[in-house]
Amino acid sequence: MALKPFIFGSSSIVALMLAGAAQAQTAPANATPQAEDEVNEIVVTGVRASIVGALNVRKESIQIVDSIVSEDVGKLPDNNVVEALQRVTGIQVTDRAGGETATITIRGLTDPLTTLNGRNIFTAAGTSFALQDISANLVSRVDVYKTRSADQLETGLAGQIDVQTRRPLDFDGFTISGLARGIYSELADKVNPNVALLVSDRWETGIGDIGILVNASFTRAEYRNQNLQAGAMVPFATENPPEGSGLTPLQRIFPGDRNQNWTPGLDAGLPIAPGSTLNINGVETPYYLSRDAVIASDLYGKRERPSINAALQWAPNDSSVYTAEIFYTGFRGETFNSLHFSFADWWGDLPADVANSFELYDGTNIIKSRRMGSVAGFNSGDMATNRTDSYVYALNAKWDVGSQGKISADVAYQDSKNETSFFAIRTDRGPLDLDVDFNAGDGLPAYSFGNQDVLTDASQWTVGNLFDSGTKNTGSALTLMLDGEYKWDEGFLRRIKAGFRYDDRKADSFVRDQGAGGLGVALNAFSEGTPFTNNGFFDGRADIPTSWVLADPRSMNKDAVRQLYRAVEPGLLLSDQMTFGRVFSINESNLAAYILADGELELFGRPLQLQAGVRFVAIDTLYDYFDRGNDFARTTVSTGSEKFLPSFTARYNITDNLRVRFNYGETLRRPAFGDLNPNLSLTGDLSRIGFGTGSAGNANLRATHSKNMDLALEWYFERNSAIYVTAFQRKIDGLVVPLTVREFIPNNYLPRNETYTEFFNITRPANASNGTLKGLEVGLTYFPSYLPSVLNGLGFTGSATILDSEQTIPVVNNAGEITGTTKSAFFGVSKLSYNATLAYDNGPIGARLSYIWRKGFLNNNEGRSFANPIGLWRAPEKSLDFQLTWNVNDDIGITFDAVNLTKAKQQNYYKFGDVGNPTEFNSSTLLIDRTFAVGVRFKFD
Repeated sequence: MALKPFIFGSSSIVALMLAGAAQAQTAPANATPQAEDEVNEIVVTGVRASIVGALNVRKESIQIVDSIVSEDVGKLPDNNVVEALQRVTGIQVTDRAGGETATITIRGLTDPLTTLNGRNIFTAAGTSFALQDISANLVSRVDVYKTRSADQLETGLAGQIDVQTRRPLDFDGFTISGLARGIYSELADKVNPNVALLVSDRWETGIGDIGILVNASFTRAEYRNQNLQAGAMVPFATENPPEGSGLTPLQRIFPGDRNQNWTPGLDAGLPIAPGSTLNINGVETPYYLSRDAVIASDLYGKRERPSINAALQWAPNDSSVYTAEIFYTGFRGETFNSLHFSFADWWGDLPADVANSFELYDGTNIIKSRRMGSVAGFNSGDMATNRTDSYVYALNAKWDVGSQGKISADVAYQDSKNETSFFAIRTDRGPLDLDVDFNAGDGLPAYSFGNQDVLTDASQWTVGNLFDSGTKNTGSALTLMLDGEYKWDEGFLRRIKAGFRYDDRKADSFVRDQGAGGLGVALNAFSEGTPFTNNGFFDGRADIPTSWVLADPRSMNKDAVRQLYRAVEPGLLLSDQMTFGRVFSINESNLAAYILADGELELFGRPLQLQAGVRFVAIDTLYDYFDRGNDFARTTVSTGSEKFLPSFTARYNITDNLRVRFNYGETLRRPAFGDLNPNLSLTGDLSRIGFGTGSAGNANLRATHSKNMDLALEWYFERNSAIYVTAFQRKIDGLVVPLTVREFIPNNYLPRNETYTEFFNITRPANASNGTLKGLEVGLTYFPSYLPSVLNGLGFTGSATILDSEQTIPVVNNAGEITGTTKSAFFGVSKLSYNATLAYDNGPIGARLSYIWRKGFLNNNEGRSFANPIGLWRAPEKSLDFQLTWNVNDDIGITFDAVNLTKAKQQNYYKFGDVGNPTEFNSSTLLIDRTFAVGVRFKFD
């Protein structure tokens, strides 16, 4: 025993070095009575209490569950549920634009099922919910289920995230609590509010206990996203092209132009070895690879999230509770993107000695830096709005039947609407000389123009193309659930539970789209609006222009602008003439039934707990799709499927403090409604490559099916400390992958401007892949009991997740024929991620220093339009955060939070197989905001 303080004292030192992530957890709904007794024995508060609660979740749950808990309004330091979950074992988050995280994965899979108080929720016409729209202020607890049992919903290969809100009978009486927090965004130089208020009361009456609760939250964020990008790769002639090729020095080689044949979008891109050739007019012609553009995006955004949760509960006696509740969450988003785009693909208009001034990366044919003359460019002022309103209305009843039985019934109705708009005006400039280094260091390009003053001179820019579009999506669902169970205290059979669920889902999607070519008048003479000039772009962290001028739709009368553009496009509609065209309409019914049983027996004198069950799912779907390219003609498709999904769990206590558990279960990932839509959505030839891009769904998509196994070993070496290891595997059949085909689509609906084309690379999803994901989770929570008084309350919690994934990817030619297969990692899977938190809780002070890191990963494949590798990889991501609370007294606390202390960036680069890296193949860099928050929270009861 003398060795234990030394071993775990060393762990505390490691914790100080890692400085990583916190997780606040509590016992789950399916905890046993023994779990409740053990929780009561642990008398700790604050940060330490939340971390200790994690052990009780893991120790007492049948399934493998991790949780976070907020004892009062404002106890979670994060602004939304995604951020609150980033310190949970096995969770990875990404896409931190706009000062918040937006994407969450569980063990590398991107499709966790999101439920609210056990009910499936969604946003508008989608099949998933924007989890970041749930304010952390409304959350009582969040459970992350990594394994599944038959009584849980069948969808979501990654697992289930159940968000639980507060109910009035959770409190002893009248309670009022709230928070007010000011959050400073460093990039936007704005202070944003985050406020919440909860009021709850309960009364003993002649008809039983009655409780009412209202919990409201409002958050606003004004932010600034700054993104710098080196464009895609295309081939160029060398400085001495061979006779017969028809090329001039450094001329760009377009695909299919004058027999200049090369194939865009190869998996690994064109060869990069020095001296590599293309067959041009029958001549083997050496080429260089260089970028087609440099791009800067300076986006100013504002979002608001109002939300409210209200609940009424009635407990007429000790054996029944009735709950009526309403949950509303809204989103209001406005963005203005100041886009600066300069082509970097011209080969003339400079003296030969200057034009030939270029540098190659050593051992490659890739141009690192060059000078070029008379390059074209444009700016674009892009204004977008986004509004979402989602409501959940629910009635729930729970009855105890005798001392051993329970019945619960639930009926819920959901309604969700989303509407977006996009209004953009391009401005074009005359040709300018360009001096560019596509990677001047750390993946950042550096560039300058021959006359930088042109960039901010409105008289040098002409008013170009108009883009005017919008979408509208609606969704609703009526859901009925009935569950019953009966328990026994002795014998092998300890519980039988059965139930059914019926869900009737409707979804509709609409779109409008119009546009026009350029007006050709100077921007300073444009009669609508005031030009906008940004400043301070990229925070001085790259050698690039920091200001440019463009048209600002925010200052314009949109209909007046449309009237002006009628000079080039007479058919443009005004606001009162616009209508949405229906894209799809879906009605889906889902009937599910399940039965499961719990058993217990002794093995070597220790309890072995077993659970086995099966879930039956029958889905019938009626699809109506409407073709935008054919006057919204309707096509109707009807499908149906049935599936049995078994599950099994075994949990064995090897000793009082050491336990092992095994789980097997099967889950589904149903296609998103939009992925089923077979009609085309087209984008013109924006990059002058000879063809546009497009996407369409596949009405024949089927559900992806996964067989899941988990094996966990947990050692609770002290009351407040544990080490746990979980090995897992997911064998997945029918993964959806994108397949791209070149198609000729004449007389399409795109605006007739310089981007118009009739050739497109069309990408469609297909169930064309199978794959395996396997990995290991390791976690440690340790609060030493031997530290001196000043250090009492110091502890560490952290975890690491190791993942390995592989899926088959079909190789497709331009005709859409599968010519072979290759192997790839899953999208969004980091091979290694970890989080670590050093926590301190002593007296009135509570603090956490958290560090989160994940290895680089394949984010997505680009649209097969260029000469670079198709994979877009994300560089390693990290965040160092600090949280401090000073409890003035038992009722009031002052808080300070800091996020992204090290100013981490988000970077992408091209890679496929062994080809590609962050140096020669750098793509984009997004600055991640650093925020500081000061607030006060209170609770009076």
